[in-house]
Amino acid sequence: MSVFQRFRARIKAWKIPSLLLNKYVFTIFVFVVWMIAFDQNNFLRQYNRIHDLNVARSKTAYYIKETKATNQQLNELKSSQKALEKFAREKYYMKKPNEDVFVILDK
Repeated sequence: MSVFQRFRARIKAWKIPSLLLNKYVFTIFVFVVWMIAFDQNNFLRQYNRIHDLNVARSKTAYYIKETKATNQQLNELKSSQKALEKFAREKYYMKKPNEDVFVILDK
């Protein structure tokens, strides 16, 4: 009895499914286990990176929208003296001399 036959008999005694005894299926199985658990770029890390990328893209879209709104507000402030005065009074509570300002907040 050759070494290979003894090895094969021992494997059959362990009740390993015959499908895993196929060298191609075994190689694919080992590859999949390696990619899931041990590789530096395993599937879990790839999923997390894709999720982080989607979060970053959504934040980018938000900040682009906010930049456009701020640029529009800046153009209004540069073009109109009344808009600039209103902005200064509302945001920075500025006032003219001899003037009282009351801030009323809605809750």
